[in-house]
Amino acid sequence: MSTGEPRTINELFSQAIERRGNNVVMSYKRDKQWHDITGAELRERVQNIAVGLHQLGLSAGERAALLAESCPDWSISDYAILSSGAVNVPIYPTQAVDQVEYIIRDSGARVLFISNQKMLRRIQPALDALKGKERPRLIFFESPKEGALDGDALTLSELESLGAAERARQPELFAQLAAQPTPDDLATIIYTSGTTGVPKGVMLTHRNLVSNTLHSGAVFDLHDDDIALSFLPLSHVFERTVLYIYMYFGVQICFARGVETVAEDIKEVRPTIVTAVPRLFERIYATINKKAAEAKPMQQKIFHRAIDVGRQIAVLEDKGQSVPLRLRLEHKVLDRLVFTKWRAAVGGRIRFFVAGGAALSPELAYIFAGAGITILQGYGLTETAPVVSFNRPTANRIGTIGQTIPGVKVKVAEDGELLVQGDNVMQGYYHMAEETEQAIRRYDDGVWFHTGDIGTVDNDGYIRITDRKKDLIKTSLGKYIAPQPIENMIRTVPMVEQVIVIGNARKFAAALIVPAFDQLRTYAKSLGVDDKDKGILVRHPRIVEYFKKKVDEVTRELAPHEKIKKIALLGQEFSVEGGELTPTLKVRRKFVEEKHRDVVDSLYPKFEADGG
Repeated sequence: MSTGEPRTINELFSQAIERRGNNVVMSYKRDKQWHDITGAELRERVQNIAVGLHQLGLSAGERAALLAESCPDWSISDYAILSSGAVNVPIYPTQAVDQVEYIIRDSGARVLFISNQKMLRRIQPALDALKGKERPRLIFFESPKEGALDGDALTLSELESLGAAERARQPELFAQLAAQPTPDDLATIIYTSGTTGVPKGVMLTHRNLVSNTLHSGAVFDLHDDDIALSFLPLSHVFERTVLYIYMYFGVQICFARGVETVAEDIKEVRPTIVTAVPRLFERIYATINKKAAEAKPMQQKIFHRAIDVGRQIAVLEDKGQSVPLRLRLEHKVLDRLVFTKWRAAVGGRIRFFVAGGAALSPELAYIFAGAGITILQGYGLTETAPVVSFNRPTANRIGTIGQTIPGVKVKVAEDGELLVQGDNVMQGYYHMAEETEQAIRRYDDGVWFHTGDIGTVDNDGYIRITDRKKDLIKTSLGKYIAPQPIENMIRTVPMVEQVIVIGNARKFAAALIVPAFDQLRTYAKSLGVDDKDKGILVRHPRIVEYFKKKVDEVTRELAPHEKIKKIALLGQEFSVEGGELTPTLKVRRKFVEEKHRDVVDSLYPKFEADGG
């Protein structure tokens, strides 16, 4: 075993398991039962799979792709790929078929780990398009039910048996394989689909991932008895690095069965830490609001007063101001009546949530803080492995993305763009030298990565993101509008599910809103509009008028040129499958505008669109 601070993921894994061999390191649910995996069991499986890959002919530096939903086998295969000396190429389970084909071909993946036959059927056209050596060897997590495996495909279990037999013949082989990578060797190529263009392969080294793991974990405030629920996709570097942190710093990882079961799993696991995306909190709050709307008038009054009082206290505490005794006493009563149920719904033991991947509405953060549920917002990119900054449990400033982690520097360029420097910055984009040169540039004070995000850093080192550089809207009158802060305001309207602000090269800003239809139907009935047709609901004048009034209320403090002049309601939710969202749930703005071109044009009569 290596001594001293780990320099590769393989050393990090080895040191973690050396300490935690007898401990439960992972748990998962199958057949209505939770099953535990000890450190020793995990090590055995990783070693067998790594040696099995070597037996298949996978050499150091070659690529193995991984296309599956998050589960223990995903993480185990990841450690095994890296331990074999190979490079892991994760693919999102929801990735478009043409992108799956592109990623496998571009990366030159020789092996493809795949979850099951259902996934194979979905991406079969991508494999059919690959010829000869381009086509990777398949390894299934779940054994196909429909007959034997095709060709030279294997199950994960068969691969483990192959490795175990070879380890019996060569006991030192695993250690030799795992020692191959150096800190500056490639560990993974993660293809970011982005909001435009072909996917870019982000090349991250062992040094990138290890430095981010150690520096993030050092200020994460983790305890030996912490239990984490994991449900975000491991194909995204955020959750993957978080799991490296948990493994090294002694946190037990419990895998949710899927996003749709999180509400049930969180009550059973009763975690102390959960990493999530803002969408989760928006949905939790929407569900709570829906239940409140169906309650008796007195209960509704108590509910709304609890939120108001809780928010007031959260704002005062966030600003370091004293809370009046009267408010604290009222909150104590309301907490018992309302917020204890909120905390019970998330297991009752949560120390904090960590939110990443998108902007979290400060209003929502204040509401949850008032309910005794801490959400720590962080920031990072795939290109930075990923963590750049996050709020600490003992130093949480709502509305910011926290302070940088140790070893990472951030500065603001003249045009407002945030630049990042540190061992976490990627090696570059695979096969894309020009794009790499644009993203990573040398200055007098060293090499800096251009994030594409516009932001500020205050005197205490807290960072705020105002928008994506390429998302800034410039109206036909020459005024600039940052859409994301406005969208965050609009998302606080209870019946708003999704929203994008538009107006580039137009005379004014407008918004496209996807309503929360369960709540909208309840509201429609109260108006005497009992219609289940989404198309009719989103066009009903009184419903559109309601949303416009609410949007005006939450955006009343905006500058005149930022005000939302018109809105349109859409009848279909933005989704990855529909093309409106990337696999990391970022909105593809241009795609949405083009898809709803008729709706957009109806908001801008020709004379207005032309600036007349």
